[in-house]
Formats: sequence, C-alpha cells, structure tokens
Amino acid sequence: MTSSNERFEPLVIDYSGRWLAGVDEVGRGPLVGAVVAAAVILDPDDPIVGLADSKVLVAPRREALDREIRARALAFAVAQASPEEVDALNIYHATHLAMRRAIDALTPAAEYLLVDGNKLPGHALPGQAVIKGDSRHMAIAAASILAKVARDAQMVALDTRHPEYGFARHKGYSTPEHLAALQAHGPLPEHRRSFAPVQRQLALL
Repeated sequence: MTSSNERFEPLVIDYSGRWLAGVDEVGRGPLVGAVVAAAVILDPDDPIVGLADSKVLVAPRREALDREIRARALAFAVAQASPEEVDALNIYHATHLAMRRAIDALTPAAEYLLVDGNKLPGHALPGQAVIKGDSRHMAIAAASILAKVARDAQMVALDTRHPEYGFARHKGYSTPEHLAALQAHGPLPEHRRSFAPVQRQLALL
C-alpha cells in the first residue's frame, strides 16, 4: 500500500503488475432500482488520499472522491443490472452480471481483479475475492465510491419523478417510510418484483 493509505489492512495479492482492477457493487438490498457495479484501475504513481469504504464517507466527500477518481484513475467503468434482470436472475447472479459488465467496459483492460466479497463474478480474468475488500484495498474502495455515487444519483432522479416514496432519503432500502409508501401507493415499474415486500403488495392488487 502507499503511505497515504496506510489504514488499509495488509492484503497478499498474487499480482504485481500495473493493471489491477478493484471491483465492488452497491444495491443488493434495496427494493427498487438497479444493482450498480464499478471497476477501477488506480494509478500506482498517483495515489488518491482519503479513499475509504463508501459507506463510512459522508455524501459530499464521496462525491468529491468520485470526481477525483474519474479524473485520475488509469481506467474506470460503472455498469448495472436492471430490476428486471434482478427478478429474472436473482440478486446474486444479477450482481455478478453488473460486475462483469463493469470489468468488460474498462479501457484499457484489467489484467487482474480484486473483488469485494467472498466470490469472484465468473469473469475470465484471474483475481481474488476479498471479504470486506472496500476497507482493505484502495482500488476496491474507489470502486465502491463510484458505484455508490452512481446509484444514489439514480435514486435522487427517481425521487424527482415519484417524491411520495422518499427515494432521495432512503435510497430504496426497506425503511419504514419506504414500506409505508409502498403500501399506500403500490409498486412502481422500477420495484423489484421478486423481493418479498413488493411481492406482498402485488398480491393485494
């Protein structure tokens, strides 16, 4: 690790080249919207200070880092799997589909993957899964930031179209506010039909 990111836990990586991509996703748990994944190849000669798991960063700091990553990374890509794909494939397989799409969109391409979680997404590239990877390697942290900022923006956009659901506040998670709105107004086309709270409301229609 670089000196500016000493807080990242030591991680043994079976790759020493330049084209290592961190991969992470956001949006497994929400009842609505896409699952979003990002892949980032950071420049080892130009470390970005302040990278961390996106969940521990306040929104303005995430957004500032998002801009910095996009400006300074060797490559980055953001991709998604739609609510329809989540319903057709299940959230596990849809998450891996979004990850593979992000990896494939990298230009230049990655040679090795570090993927947050306990499973690789089934891509042809070699790599390793890293539990709590967004707090253990700066490239995965960078990917988590890009994915989080992108998905939050989608929820804010959905909120402008359907303010009665409160998406800008809860980002689609099953909070009491969201569940109450779902009961009062019914599911939107963007809701995931395979998720139990949405299924229950659809059964009442």
